[in-house]
Amino acid sequence: MNYNQTVSWLYQKLPMFQRTGVSAYKKDLGNIRALMEHLGNPHEKFKSIHVAGTNGKGSTTHMLASIFQESGYKTGLTTSPHLKDFRERIRLNGKVCSEEFVIDFVEKNAAFIESLQASFFEVSIAMAFTYYAQEKVDIAIVETGLGGRLDSTNIIRPELSIITNIGLDHTGILGETLSEIASEKAGIIKPNVPVIIGESSTEIQAVYIQKAVETNSKIHFAEEFIFPNYDSDLKGIYQEKNKRTVLTAIEMLNKQGFEISQNAIQSGLKNVISNTGLRGRWEILQENPTIIADTAHNPHGLAEIQKQLSQTNYENLHLVLGFVNDKDVLSILEFFPKDAQYYFCQPDVPRKLELVELKKMIPQNLKAEFIPDVRQALEKAKSKAGKSDLIYVGGSTFVVAEII
Repeated sequence: MNYNQTVSWLYQKLPMFQRTGVSAYKKDLGNIRALMEHLGNPHEKFKSIHVAGTNGKGSTTHMLASIFQESGYKTGLTTSPHLKDFRERIRLNGKVCSEEFVIDFVEKNAAFIESLQASFFEVSIAMAFTYYAQEKVDIAIVETGLGGRLDSTNIIRPELSIITNIGLDHTGILGETLSEIASEKAGIIKPNVPVIIGESSTEIQAVYIQKAVETNSKIHFAEEFIFPNYDSDLKGIYQEKNKRTVLTAIEMLNKQGFEISQNAIQSGLKNVISNTGLRGRWEILQENPTIIADTAHNPHGLAEIQKQLSQTNYENLHLVLGFVNDKDVLSILEFFPKDAQYYFCQPDVPRKLELVELKKMIPQNLKAEFIPDVRQALEKAKSKAGKSDLIYVGGSTFVVAEII
């Protein structure tokens, strides 16, 4: 198989949460442990940092990776989902792994993968850990896929665990309350491994503290720390919280024996995009009119977008939005201004919320157009927008992926 055929095999043979939803979610670590044993336990052959959270974990992992790269460390970075190319999930010093590596891994292990009925995410994590062991990375920054306790990444024993924040998302899987979700995320806290909490509240703080006591883990709340105001190329105001979490992590890691200078921190934060390839976080795609894409898709993340929009200057607002079929569309729309011009579309994935169903949900008082294709929806917005207007593209990671 060539690379495209190999990736098609991964999509077709393996259940993938981002495309098919909850049916692809595995509620135990049996498969990933079996995969690791089959591969010679590569996850035990490199140091790592483990990052979970409802929002911000992608930005946090990329910031950390950029800083480590600027410090001269050979740095692996595992994130999900990918936007354009499967290999975005497996990076080394900001570069995606080779097509040949993906082909070779699948060819060698396809029979075993099929015998396990492994999921897409389990295989992608096994592949990433194999790559980092093979390349002898100094550190791998590992982002959870969903939750923490039962996430396939949760077989590593990291140098540091990080939980960015908790919000109501994937409640059918992780729990109906913030405390229940926090308990699932806290599952990444390992015995005697320090943990950093990016954002907390009275409701969930006790969950973290109890888990830290049980595991004899030192716990640090980033909100209690004060740092210099470093500039970053990630411009959303919500990045300030992620930045503080990252700076707290660096302080703790330096105490553990890592050598990360102020210059490396400064350069790393200024060059996250060029160092790591991060896309879709309040990303300015064009000016006059300004076009911004952001992957926020749950209440916690959209509340930050609402705040950002309120502090952004524009004459008229145009919203290009599409959704997957398990989202509460009406609750999402509460975060956007009622007087904006809406262009509703549908991403090209099996989980898409079909436009015919979406039309039934949209309030009559919104100025709305319904355009099936994401790119055509953006073109329609551009044709109507003035130079001083703002076009926002979002609602789903898949909508942003089609645009960028």
